Amino acid sequence: MTVNRLGLVVHTGRPAAVEAAAVVRRWCEAHDVRCTEIDVWRDGGRRSARAEDEAAGHPDLIVTLGGDGTFLRGARLAARNDALVLGIDLGRVGFLTEVPASAVRSALDAVHAGRLRIDSRMLLAVRASRPLEVPAGMEPWMRYGRGPLLPPPQVRTDYGVDDEWGIPLDVTALNDVVLEKLARDRQVSVGVYVSGRLLASYSADALLVATPTGSTAYSFAAGGPVVSPRAEALVFTPVAPHMAFNRSVVTAPNEPIGLKVLKRSGQAVVSIDGQARGVIDPGDWIGVYAAARRLRAVRLGPMDFYSRLRERMNLTDAPAAVAEGSPAPLWSTTTPPPEDLAHLALLTDPDDPSPLR
Repeated sequence: MTVNRLGLVVHTGRPAAVEAAAVVRRWCEAHDVRCTEIDVWRDGGRRSARAEDEAAGHPDLIVTLGGDGTFLRGARLAARNDALVLGIDLGRVGFLTEVPASAVRSALDAVHAGRLRIDSRMLLAVRASRPLEVPAGMEPWMRYGRGPLLPPPQVRTDYGVDDEWGIPLDVTALNDVVLEKLARDRQVSVGVYVSGRLLASYSADALLVATPTGSTAYSFAAGGPVVSPRAEALVFTPVAPHMAFNRSVVTAPNEPIGLKVLKRSGQAVVSIDGQARGVIDPGDWIGVYAAARRLRAVRLGPMDFYSRLRERMNLTDAPAAVAEGSPAPLWSTTTPPPEDLAHLALLTDPDDPSPLR
């Protein structure tokens, strides 16, 4: 592909990210690519989504330098601009970033030359019974331990708004949308609906809806399943529920999940990709569903999600599965698969990223 405009999102608190950003700028100068550093932090506060878009300058490619949190900021901008996003890994336990900082120049060369794959990831969209708000005096609590607070999402004007279907919010999530208790000593009571029908009522610390990408984030910490990022599904997971049924529910991508705060509940905070975005009251609801748009992430080789899962989660090997100190592959990684396996996604030799078919 041709890269004419590059947006740069940098975790400036990490020296390695600052050094890698200098490499990106030099690469842009050498290739006559306009480079815009997208500073999502400003004067101790956060830009609105519209201000971030204006600062981004309609990039073809967004490069993030940091961990998964930095990638999520860049992904939000990439989705809004229909741009590609490339994550440079400077984190500790991340699943989202693609290449190490030492390979940033070669990664940019590969993208510029078209030697890349596009990893299409599901995003979540949100409707609500009313616009999200941050009540007066509540902002210090909501931002505690989270850094500056993002402003509540605006209402989209390009989609319909009515009393039955609610208000479309101008926000997307790559990982999850969470409804969590506001008062530390009181759980949130929520009716959970799937495709408009009541599934169950929960009293819990929080209830979350995650994408397959987000299944290894908060949902995993709450006991939810690990879902392949290749899958198409929504994952609903209750957090510390006071009820016998405490399992996650996996729905189809065209089955929206609604969360209605019950009358007996207190107020609830709506968090999107880990950022508190507003408060809703008893009687209010939010609907979470697969967004029409997708995130287009750059991948430079085959996606080996399960090797990354083993590494990030420090999974141990059973003695029977280890040959001479290293795990042996179950199937060949160097020869084409037989006819009955040819339609499956099989990993290749890690030293040869070309596909087997």
